[in-house]
Amino acid sequence: MAKNVLGDDLIACGMDPVTGFYRNGCCETGPEDAGVHTVCAVMTDEFLEFSKSRGNDLSTPRPEFGFKGLKTGDSWCLCASRWAEAKEANMAPPVILEATHARSLEWSSLDELRAHEFVRWSD
Repeated sequence: MAKNVLGDDLIACGMDPVTGFYRNGCCETGPEDAGVHTVCAVMTDEFLEFSKSRGNDLSTPRPEFGFKGLKTGDSWCLCASRWAEAKEANMAPPVILEATHARSLEWSSLDELRAHEFVRWSD
């Protein structure tokens, strides 16, 4: 079982839309994942615009790939390097630590990820 940045078992990031390099809902990685899609992030309008400006348009639907496009609030497995780049530009989206693969720590420290932790509101 893959581990998250907290050292626990990795939980699913998102099933609607289905995310992950392997499209299984988890930010798992392997040798064929050159982009290292390991950071589970909650999309914001600001980040989606930032990503588009860097050449990775995540918001435009691509029906030929079965991709309906992301919107604010969607959870998505980002490349660890893209998240770190967004952090440096003060555009990093919130992170779900329990669903962020431990390999992400090769690009960002746990403290950096914690500083952007997604806070869920409960009733």
